[in-house]
Amino acid sequence: QVQLVESGGGLVQAGGSLRLSCAPSGRTFSSYAMGWFRQPPGKEREFVASISWRGSRTSYSDSVKGRFTISRDNAKNTVYLQMNSLKPEDTAVYYCAAAPQYTTTISLYPYWGQGTQVTVSS
Repeated sequence: QVQLVESGGGLVQAGGSLRLSCAPSGRTFSSYAMGWFRQPPGKEREFVASISWRGSRTSYSDSVKGRFTISRDNAKNTVYLQMNSLKPEDTAVYYCAAAPQYTTTISLYPYWGQGTQVTVSS
């Protein structure tokens, strides 16, 4: 069974940084586009960032642009989300996902991880 496993979440003060990692088990996703999404408490899941399979193309939501950076290391089969200048409104469960084509549309990602909690205190 294909699984994506996120790690690196936790509790951090506002202004701090965290780096999330996502690695698959069961198969390689080096030829897939990868995305990060988040679900704040009581809200719907939303797009955060995406990266093409070569890493040459990235997209960000307006709310994280300039603060978050998505990257990937295909040799390690791992995708990262570096989160800087964190704000309390970044508090959410963060999910990584894989898609066969580059997209920012949540419904086009067929493979998902279980999520990792990020809590930013004020």
